[in-house]
This record gives sequence, C-alpha cells and structure tokens, in this order.
Amino acid sequence: MKKILLFLAMSAGIATPILAQAQTAPANTANVEVGKPLVDVDGKRIGAVYRVGEDGAAQVIIDGKMYSVPAATLSMVDDKLVTSLKKKEVLAKR
Repeated sequence: MKKILLFLAMSAGIATPILAQAQTAPANTANVEVGKPLVDVDGKRIGAVYRVGEDGAAQVIIDGKMYSVPAATLSMVDDKLVTSLKKKEVLAKR
C-alpha cells in the first residue's frame, strides 16, 4: 500500500517535498518545554528551560547568563530532559 501511495505522490509531483521533509526531521526529538528542568549526563541539575530556540536548543539562565544547549544533545530519559553534555561543558560554551 505504501508503494502505491508513494508512486501516486511521485506522479503527482508532491513526493519530493514530503521526502525532503522526512529526511531532515530529527531522529530523537526531545520534549523541550519552557520551565522543564534540564539535567546533564551525570544527573546534575543545570537549570530550568527559559526559552526554546528556533533550532530546538534549550536555553537556560545560570547566574544571570544565558546558555544555549544544542538540540542535538537533548533527549528524554525517564521523563526527564537530559543533555549528553556535562554541566561544566555547558558553562564553557558561553
């Protein structure tokens, strides 16, 4: 059935945008929400998400400074937002 739908979509000229969109979608989408606590790979609390960047990065404020944690490092583990970075690595990114 999928092959038939793909064939029909290709013949109608709409498959290219659909396929391109599917290829650019991230494989592991973390549920990044404002106010959600962010922890590092060791389980240390980094801070609450202040804002979500256009690229899906979690932005947190620590000691009055904003830090951006790349979306590629974020995942959900046991219903917690976790970055694969250590807290000191996040602090060094500023």
